[in-house]
Amino acid sequence: MDYRAVPDEQLAAQLQAGDKEVFGTFVERYEAKLLRYGTKFLSRTEDIEDIVQEVFVSAYQNIQSFDTSQKFSPWLYRIAHNAYVNALKKNSRLPRVMFDFDTLLSHQAYEDPAAAERDRADMRVIVDKGLEQLAPKYREVVVLYYLEELDYKEIAEVLQVPTGTVGVRLRRAKEALQAAYDKLNITYGE
Repeated sequence: MDYRAVPDEQLAAQLQAGDKEVFGTFVERYEAKLLRYGTKFLSRTEDIEDIVQEVFVSAYQNIQSFDTSQKFSPWLYRIAHNAYVNALKKNSRLPRVMFDFDTLLSHQAYEDPAAAERDRADMRVIVDKGLEQLAPKYREVVVLYYLEELDYKEIAEVLQVPTGTVGVRLRRAKEALQAAYDKLNITYGE
């Protein structure tokens, strides 16, 4: 059967009901995205393919816990996020920050669609040049928003932080990127 037009949530329901054949459709739909996400998030390509495979295994093993009334992609990205964070912790020599100021304060989130689209185009140029400059928590929100095109609410679900925190991290990431580029005399238009 051709599952290309079937929504993710319906496929998940079929998988939950025992139709194991549909799982291959999830791999086809998300493998390249999760590889790209992993590459941008981890900045090391050696183990990313293995981690992505682990993400799919975990998703398959835990599909019964997925609520088919929700969107599938944030659920899968959350599994990937956890796998990438674990890989970062395993490979990192940096001390872990135990206190995150972004999640302490309540922030209002507002998205202007026209401004957001202009902002996306401008940011794609500088993101490719400076993603390595960012701390992982800021790099991840930039990747999810600009490259994976998830909205604030979906990113909040993936990261398990308030929606306002997503906006704060995105703003701080843009400021950090711009500061890095100002040092190099790089502007949006280049």
